Amino acid sequence: MLAERITIEPGKRSGQPCIRGLRITVWDVLGWLAAGRTEQEISEDYPELEKDDFKAVYDYAARLGRI
Repeated sequence: MLAERITIEPGKRSGQPCIRGLRITVWDVLGWLAAGRTEQEISEDYPELEKDDFKAVYDYAARLGRI
């Protein structure tokens, strides 16, 4: 069910994979994490994100890396 949390809409964020139709992309979250921010810090800034959204981001990136 994690894959269902990642949506791609042609008119939203240039068709990039977003989290649950929000304007937050998988790449935004990965970039913040790579910059050293924690899930907690990101969640404080973006309270619409849920714990399972982070799992979906990791799952999406892992699957994309296998292609």
